[in-house]
This record gives sequence, C-alpha cells and structure tokens, in this order.
Amino acid sequence: KDATVWRKPSEEFSGYLYKAQGVVEDFTSRIVDHIRPGPYRLDWDSLMTTMDIMETFEENCCVMRYTTAGQLWNIIAPREFVDFSYTTSYEDGLLTCGISLDYGEVRPNFVRGFNHPCGWFCVPLKDCPSHSLLTGYIQTELRGMLPQSAVDTAMSSTLANFYSDLKKALKT
Repeated sequence: KDATVWRKPSEEFSGYLYKAQGVVEDFTSRIVDHIRPGPYRLDWDSLMTTMDIMETFEENCCVMRYTTAGQLWNIIAPREFVDFSYTTSYEDGLLTCGISLDYGEVRPNFVRGFNHPCGWFCVPLKDCPSHSLLTGYIQTELRGMLPQSAVDTAMSSTLANFYSDLKKALKT
C-alpha cells in the first residue's frame, strides 16, 4: 500500500537491483533529512541498529558505518556496512546516494555487507508540491551463506516497511 518494489538482475554483481517507489506526504527536504546519515535515521528506521559518522568531508558528504538487525528469525544475521554517502540537489528534488567501502575492521558478531551503487531520489509532485515521489535503487550484497529466496523476501519486506516507517516518523 505504501510502496511498490521491483527487482531485476544487477549489472554490478550477481544479485539484484531493487527499485522501490512510493508517494510520501511531505516536502522533499524533510524526507531526505530523515533518510540521509544523521540524527533522524536511527529514530525511525527499525532495521538500523547503530550509525556512526566516521569521517566528514563537507556538509553533505561522509563515510558512515551502520549495523542492521537480524532478519527472518535471524536466518539473516546482523550486518555491518561502511558506506560513502553524498546528498545533493538534483533537478527539482534531492538525491542521496552511496557505495560501500572496504574500510576498517569488521566488528564481532556481524557480517560485513556491501552496497553497490545505490541511491534515493526525492522529487515534489508537480500537482501537489507538499507530496513527494521517493524512488530508491538498492543493490545490497548481504554476503554470507544465504539462499537467494531469503534475501529476496528480506529485501522486499524491508523496502516496503521502510516507506511505512518513514511516513510514521514524518507525522511526528
């Protein structure tokens, strides 16, 4: 109801490129403030358990390390990612994008996942600028010994829940 999720084989790695899209009732700047690395994200994103900004290059450009909760009754163990993240204006909206880096040691009890190029585009609806179209392109390589069916189930439900959790957070 909140989002539509598609997938197709990735050109970057042997997994899938997921596209998630939905309309969010808020302004693009406020939505992206809740998505990009920063103080809001941990408050509402139920999958994310920690987030540390490891290095800041300029206001909207950083290296961040974050961890995610286990999924599917911990069939998918908690993951750790280290991503380069950049947020910028794009046409009438905003773009926040990232890619994982080989950076630092993996913390105990985590599997180091890898995000191939991915990003979130947020543009106002032409007929109703107080609503925005939020589109995400995600290419996550969870790594570890996982059946593709478990990854597909986790990714589609995680992306759908992302929209409903974000909408709840924006209402507060």
